[in-house]
Amino acid sequence: MDSIDLEVLKTSAGWIAAGHRCELVTVIKTWGSSPRPIGATLAICDDGRVVGSVSGGCIEDDLIERVRVHGIVRSAPEIVSYGISADEAHRFGLPCGGTIELAIEPLGAHSRIAELLQRLEQHELVERRLDLRSGAVTLAKAPAGAVLSVGEHSMTTLHGPRWRLLIIGAGQLSRFLAQIAIAMDYHVVVCDPREEYRAGWQVDGVELVHAMPDDLVLELKLDHRSAVVALTHDPKLDDLALMEALKSEAFYVGAIGSRLNNSKRRERLLQFDVSAAQLARLHGPIGLYIGSKTPAEIAISILAEMTAVKNGVPAELQIQHAAALTPPGGNACLVELS
Repeated sequence: MDSIDLEVLKTSAGWIAAGHRCELVTVIKTWGSSPRPIGATLAICDDGRVVGSVSGGCIEDDLIERVRVHGIVRSAPEIVSYGISADEAHRFGLPCGGTIELAIEPLGAHSRIAELLQRLEQHELVERRLDLRSGAVTLAKAPAGAVLSVGEHSMTTLHGPRWRLLIIGAGQLSRFLAQIAIAMDYHVVVCDPREEYRAGWQVDGVELVHAMPDDLVLELKLDHRSAVVALTHDPKLDDLALMEALKSEAFYVGAIGSRLNNSKRRERLLQFDVSAAQLARLHGPIGLYIGSKTPAEIAISILAEMTAVKNGVPAELQIQHAAALTPPGGNACLVELS
C-alpha cells in the first residue's frame, strides 16, 4: 500500500511512459479553511483520468473539465488560485471562504519522475527543485528540516518518507501496523531477533532487521520524526529498547500490554537508567480507545494515537486505553491487551 503522494508519482510515470500528456498539481498555499494540506498533489492525464487530491473534489472537477475542453496545453509551470472571491469560494465549495494556490506543472521526460521514484525506493528523502520559468528539474538529498518552499522563479518540494517507525516484533499485529504506516509516509523498520517470527514475515516496502532491538535503537539515532512501538510482550526484547528510545528525541514511544503489565513495565524501567521524566513519555496501554479487538483495529488505534501526538493534539482531548472507561452502572469497557 503506497502513500497518496507516491501513488501520484507512480501513476504519472506510467502515463509518461505510455506517451500521454499529463500535469502534476501541487498545493503550495492555503488561506482560511482548506480540505487538503500544503504539499498535497494530484496528477491529471490528457484523457481526464486523475489520481490524488488537492481539494474535496470541487477543484478537481474544474481541472478535469478544463482538460476535457481544451486538452493539456501548458508548456511551462503555472501558479493558479481558486477561491479568491466570495463567488468563487461558493462555486468551488471552499469552506469558510478558503483560498487555495496551486502549482500546475506539465510533465515529461525532463521532469525526472522515474529517477525520483528510483531514489524513493531506497527510502531517500528527496528535494525536487522545479524552475518555474523553464520547467527544468533538479533532484538532491533533502537536508534536515527541509520544507516545501516557493520563490519567484522556483519551487522546491519534498518526496519520500517524512517519518520513521521502528516496530519491535514481527507478529501479525506488526504486519497491519506496518502496512498502514507506509501509506502514511513512514519509513518502517521491523526488528525481531527471533528467527521463528521472521520466517515468512514480509510486507513490501518494509525493512526487516535481525538485531537486538536496543542495539538498533542506538544505531538508528532516533530524531523528532521517529516513533518506536514495542509489540513482542517479551521484557528481554522490549524493555531495553524502550529504555534507549525514551532517552532519544523520538516523538512517540509506546508498548502493547494491559494496564497491569504496563504498570509492571514502568516499575522495571525505573530500575534501569530511566528518569521519571523520561518514563512519563511512555505510551501504554498503547493506542486510543476505539473499542478495538482485531489486529487490524488495534493497528488503527495505535496509529491514531501516534498521529494525535505527532499533530500536537492535547492529551486531554484523547481517549486513551490507559484511561478507565466505565459506563454508569457497568464495568470498565476497556480492552485489555495482555
